[in-house]
Amino acid sequence: MEGLSFVIQLVSLVGASIFMIMIFRLIIQGRLREEYSIVWIFCTLILIVFSIWRKGLEQISLWLGVYYPPSLIFLAAIFAIIVFLVHLSVVNSKLQNQIKTLTHEMAYLKQTLQQLDARAKASTTETVDEVD
Repeated sequence: MEGLSFVIQLVSLVGASIFMIMIFRLIIQGRLREEYSIVWIFCTLILIVFSIWRKGLEQISLWLGVYYPPSLIFLAAIFAIIVFLVHLSVVNSKLQNQIKTLTHEMAYLKQTLQQLDARAKASTTETVDEVD
């Protein structure tokens, strides 16, 4: 049984390390912004810590009074997902407001450009009429 727990520990450590490498590659490629990568790096570090420190989850769950240690992982994951979703909702709302402001500014600039173009055409027409 000890050999099986070592294999599980090794697989989880390798899996978390591969996930960390993937996060860093996404950052380098510019496909993941640094502000979002902090959450993923933090979660991966927690997984690496619990992969190395096997009794850590049991000790923390005993300290918090959780009967089944793996349920603590699910509770923490659900909490992290909720916090991350709220953060993304705030960012999305901010971006929508910025898009709305930008659209208004663009419409105003387009209207101003059309007015200037109409004035230029009108002054060109007046100049041509004066010459004739």
